[in-house]
Amino acid sequence: MSLHIMSRVISPARTRVSCSVLSAHSQRQLQRVNRLFIHQQQQRSHAGDRTKSKLWLCGLGVGAAVAFAVGLKSRGDLAESPNGPNRGTDVAQFRAAVEASRELLERVQVRAVVCAPGLVVGVSVDGVQVWCEGLGYADLENRVPCTAATVMRIASISKSLTSAAAARLCEEGKLELDEPVQKYVPEFPKKLFEGKEVTITSRMLLSHLSGIRHYEKDANKVREEREKAKCRLKPQGGEQEEKQTQKKVVQKKSEFELEEYYLKEHFNSVVDALDLFKDDPLIFKPGTTYLYSTHAFTLLSAVVERAAAQPFLDYMAAMFREVGMRHTLPEQNDPIIYHRSRYYHVNKKGRVVNCPYVDNSYKWAGGGFLSTAGDLLVFGNALLYSYQIAQVKDTEGLLPGFLKPHTALELWAPVDRTEGTWDKDGQYAQGWLVVEKEQKYGQCRNRRHYVSHTGGAVGASSVLLVLPAEKIEQCKGKTEKLPQGVVVTIITNMQSIGLNTTALAIAQQFDQARHTLQ
Repeated sequence: MSLHIMSRVISPARTRVSCSVLSAHSQRQLQRVNRLFIHQQQQRSHAGDRTKSKLWLCGLGVGAAVAFAVGLKSRGDLAESPNGPNRGTDVAQFRAAVEASRELLERVQVRAVVCAPGLVVGVSVDGVQVWCEGLGYADLENRVPCTAATVMRIASISKSLTSAAAARLCEEGKLELDEPVQKYVPEFPKKLFEGKEVTITSRMLLSHLSGIRHYEKDANKVREEREKAKCRLKPQGGEQEEKQTQKKVVQKKSEFELEEYYLKEHFNSVVDALDLFKDDPLIFKPGTTYLYSTHAFTLLSAVVERAAAQPFLDYMAAMFREVGMRHTLPEQNDPIIYHRSRYYHVNKKGRVVNCPYVDNSYKWAGGGFLSTAGDLLVFGNALLYSYQIAQVKDTEGLLPGFLKPHTALELWAPVDRTEGTWDKDGQYAQGWLVVEKEQKYGQCRNRRHYVSHTGGAVGASSVLLVLPAEKIEQCKGKTEKLPQGVVVTIITNMQSIGLNTTALAIAQQFDQARHTLQ
């Protein structure tokens, strides 16, 4: 659908959430969300008249959700990247892309079996944050709207944060990815597979090739499911891709039935958390078979802790400060965390209910951090900058990237024998899924290069997606500004929602609008 067609203003009637499978009680709750969406749409219309002198607000037609955020964050935070405007990007030019993307997000509300009570979306173009908006409720019971400042569980996007921390340690010469993990964490026992001793390295942990189990403890069951998965055909896009998204939702549901997801036990250190799985048998021989594993990243966090010679959470906090992620932190129950969302799921009776309390101290590295959409955009752009500066010959006038060029390239390089869990066109790299550019036949599907990570936690779903520019634009042979491309993030307070397809569609909308400016 063209950008012109998608640019129409969404009427209040079309913003209503409809989910017939829910109970009457849940429908009443979601009717409240509908009313908030209508109010937000009306506020968007009025806000444009009141603040025409503000390009960032007039251009985006920002709703009431962002109006709440204005009182909590400076307006500059909503309009620019930390480094200021990039190449004169005028956020007002992205009005059509914003409206089209809102329509895509409304489909999330009625997709599959569940509806998201609230979500926050953020988009940056060429390093400039051009859209950050909350839709729905962060707290249904108290009718607290989602805003750009809402803090939510980012789930497995935590893996991408941890991989960046490991990469920095490699650059500093403190971590060797190909050394046995026991060099750093002797508490982790040497492992056997089919009676023979095997080696697990940090590189294997980063790419889910270690053979360490995920939440399912039954090795035979995992292997059986693996064999069944081999028989499935890869989707070729369009309707088949959407069906694959629905299958992923079902798989997530079965995963959420596993008891280990709902641990309430607190672990005082990442080394203590190894007790959950360190004595369990390996599912596969290390280095041979891809098996997505959050526990593998718990072991990686212990490696990072020892290599850094400081507690894992302290090292991560220092990295967040350096990147500029002011609202990213481990999820802990006791501290007062302003703008923290509540979390929801749909029970067997079809009612939207509060999620149970969980303690994520057993998986900080793989799924235990909280963040905002704005912080995730900052992180995505920091890595995109590092990745693209590696492709520029003349770097005069450009600051160095957060990661060194060769490190950034390796971080987003697909690894052999891995798979794409949420996009079958991709392969896993180091803490990221990578889809490479490809066009097999003339006038047929032209696949764009992008990287992403999705997340699923108790009461939360998330995605962070980076769509680099196909060609780095230069002026008189020099690269004036980096990064170049689109970064999209979506965080929600409902579990079991696949968001990668939606994020990619939003990125493509803004990428199309980006080209109209050049």
